[in-house]
Amino acid sequence: MRKKASSKGARTKQKRLSPDDRRKEFVAKATEFFSEEGFGGGTRDLARRLGVTQPLLYRYFPSKDDLIKEVYRTVYLEPFDTGWEKLLTDRSRPIRDRLQEFYKAYTNVIFTRKWLRIYLYSGLKGLDINRWYVGVVRDKILSRIVRECRHEAGLPAQSKPTPSELEVVWVFHSGIFYYGVRKYIYESPVLEEKEQMISDALDVFLAGFERVFGSGAAVGRAPMKAVV
Repeated sequence: MRKKASSKGARTKQKRLSPDDRRKEFVAKATEFFSEEGFGGGTRDLARRLGVTQPLLYRYFPSKDDLIKEVYRTVYLEPFDTGWEKLLTDRSRPIRDRLQEFYKAYTNVIFTRKWLRIYLYSGLKGLDINRWYVGVVRDKILSRIVRECRHEAGLPAQSKPTPSELEVVWVFHSGIFYYGVRKYIYESPVLEEKEQMISDALDVFLAGFERVFGSGAAVGRAPMKAVV
């Protein structure tokens, strides 16, 4: 009898959640579920994990795709600080300082086992999450970095990066991303001083960008400072 009363009390407590709070709870637990099981896990198993019926879950999310999109929004888009765009384009500060600060903040967001596992699972599953996020990174981060590097190198302004410029900055950005994969997914030894890793990567990237794309274009202008 005591066990039944306890179970009934748990259900009563769950019912007191507002619809908004219940929805947030579903998304939070779905995020954990997908990070552990991948996106092949069914809504029946997810509902069981949540301790609710499958029809109740569908009342909040009519389809599994709707739930995945909400996980994407809360995990990938909400943490995307709009202040980062302003930071990257603040030409009152040296470009290296801006990039160091940005990648410190950015990696503080993405370097978690849950974030990385969901990202990798969605890529293996061929879901739109990766394509959406890659587009956000390309347009809001990498294109701005190229534009600021061109300005620092004395190159003419252009509406969008060249394919070569974009590829180079992808290689730089991906190297930092893969540091997180090695540490949190593979659990491999890495340089523990994350900020030192970012600093070293920036030195190589900025010097390389100047050498490859700025050669002969910044006559009379001091070269981009790679080390401070």
